[in-house]
Amino acid sequence: MHHWATIRSVTHDDFRAWLPLWDGYNAFYGRSGATALPADITRMTWSRFFDAYEPVHALVAEHEGRLLGLAHYLFHRSTIQIEPSCYLQDLFTDETARGMGIGRALIEAVYRQAAQAGCARVYWHTHETNATAMQLYDQLAQKSGFVVYRKAL
Repeated sequence: MHHWATIRSVTHDDFRAWLPLWDGYNAFYGRSGATALPADITRMTWSRFFDAYEPVHALVAEHEGRLLGLAHYLFHRSTIQIEPSCYLQDLFTDETARGMGIGRALIEAVYRQAAQAGCARVYWHTHETNATAMQLYDQLAQKSGFVVYRKAL
């Protein structure tokens, strides 16, 4: 991990600094303006990070009191292994801090958290057009070969 950025768990006091990163992440995937994520989802997501009964967790990258990145991950059961799996759901680095190792440091911190929790694997999805991120991901993990299908209900 780079010595200039601290990777740590999110705290209640981080909300105002976390929110612009969260909004930036959502905007990257087209959730802004008329298609913005509803505020009640953001509030619920934030509250889950602090609920011991929820398997959802958040890490942030901090430098000189400023949050530069976020990683949200969750633990879940699997039918093909006894140990839990870790799904890295959200990963985002502020545009001003890209290419400085923040994404790598956040992913590696999730790896450590997952290992401590006894997980057998960490996995994540990205959009097929996210070529820049995939250059990093190819160094840190293997493509599964699986295609994701989904149906809105």
